Amino acid sequence: MSNEMTSLKASKAKLRKTVLRSLKQLTQEQIQLQCLYNDTRGPIVALIRKTARSIQERLFSLPEYQSAKKISVYLSMPSGEVSTRCIVEDALRKGKQVFVPYLYKESIDDGDTSPAVMDMVSIRSEADYNSLPRDTWGIPTPDPASISTRICTLSADSRSTNSGNLDMIVIPGVVFDRDRSRLGHGKGFYDLYLHRYHEYFRLQTSGRGMIENLQAPFLVGLALKEQLLPDNQAVPTTSTDWKLDALIVGDGGYHRRASP
Repeated sequence: MSNEMTSLKASKAKLRKTVLRSLKQLTQEQIQLQCLYNDTRGPIVALIRKTARSIQERLFSLPEYQSAKKISVYLSMPSGEVSTRCIVEDALRKGKQVFVPYLYKESIDDGDTSPAVMDMVSIRSEADYNSLPRDTWGIPTPDPASISTRICTLSADSRSTNSGNLDMIVIPGVVFDRDRSRLGHGKGFYDLYLHRYHEYFRLQTSGRGMIENLQAPFLVGLALKEQLLPDNQAVPTTSTDWKLDALIVGDGGYHRRASP
């Protein structure tokens, strides 16, 4: 590893540690105030600020969300990031096909397994979503035994059915900047998935006159205001880091790429 890459990795780790430390200080109430939209299940909703649109309200108002038929949504941890429960429920109630992350290891010819990679697998209903077991991070996660019965975007299981391309991917992160760069937890799952996703559909469509019709999914990040860097700071990135199309922030901020 070059000195430049070593320095970049160290900068990312330091920034990630700093923001994670501040996120641990947030209460559930402080997080919910930035997230909730039209949710009548608790008194916390009455406290939502009137001067700024909540994260969920902004997301639900996006034309890309409203028109999306197939949407991938990360399933949130119990604390420290934007909750996506209401987003999953809203998408399912509106008849959208919802996909969520699933980590697995691929077998290699010599019988060994690869490092964990990510695919997106379908959620059939709210009951299905509510029945998902939680992993060691407290994140709802599809049971490996159920994968063969679900639709997968990259066919993580040879018995599964491929979904076709996604319209939108809602992406988590630890740190974001105003130029829509993100820093995750350091595993690279989303950057690798997006690379594999585009390569998969490029190969599926090449030679069949369809590549020009492949619509890239709209990438939208959700950030608590504590996760957004000041104007004079930027997330350190490399050529393998994917930039978001839009970033929605809990203080009402909205950052979007310019139209081509």
